[in-house]
Amino acid sequence: MSIDPREKVVLFIDGANLYATSKAIGIDIDYRRLLSEFQSKAYLLRAYYYTALVEDQEYSSIRPLIDWLDYNGFTVVTKSVKEFTDAAGRRKIKGNMDIELTVDALEMSAYYDHFVLFSGDGDFTALVAALQRRGKRVTVASTLTTPTPMISDDLRRQADFFLDVAELAKTVGRAPAVDRSTGAVDRNGGAADKVD
Repeated sequence: MSIDPREKVVLFIDGANLYATSKAIGIDIDYRRLLSEFQSKAYLLRAYYYTALVEDQEYSSIRPLIDWLDYNGFTVVTKSVKEFTDAAGRRKIKGNMDIELTVDALEMSAYYDHFVLFSGDGDFTALVAALQRRGKRVTVASTLTTPTPMISDDLRRQADFFLDVAELAKTVGRAPAVDRSTGAVDRNGGAADKVD
């Protein structure tokens, strides 16, 4: 990891993107160890976690993770997903957090030296360039180890540094927990997904 110990570092986690990345490489992120890893490298100013929530659901599989993060050193930013019907009459939901993450990153930029973005979404390329123009160093964390890379090539090229989540998983990852009674995998502190 290319972080100077004198730097003030912020973590901005696109929750849905990191979840998809960790699932694709077959690990869960231990968020306590993730904080410790960055605290050991530099001054960790703040860690943000962005996710959209379905508010109407009686039980949300992401709620236990959100609650844990909220009580354990993360600033959690959520918004309700929007439900709509597409042109073909199919019910769809949309819950993009890109604007919220971007605005927060720019507003906070006077207070940190190094921005670490956990996302491979190419929409963040302009944000990375804007932060670099403000003199910030930027690390993007995603993965290239999957058959289809989880990171946009433009975003990877724009970033100062690339951190492969598969490599980071050696210190902050864990195998998905299996519920012995049901044979289901519990991912990221959420509801279990049935193992086939």
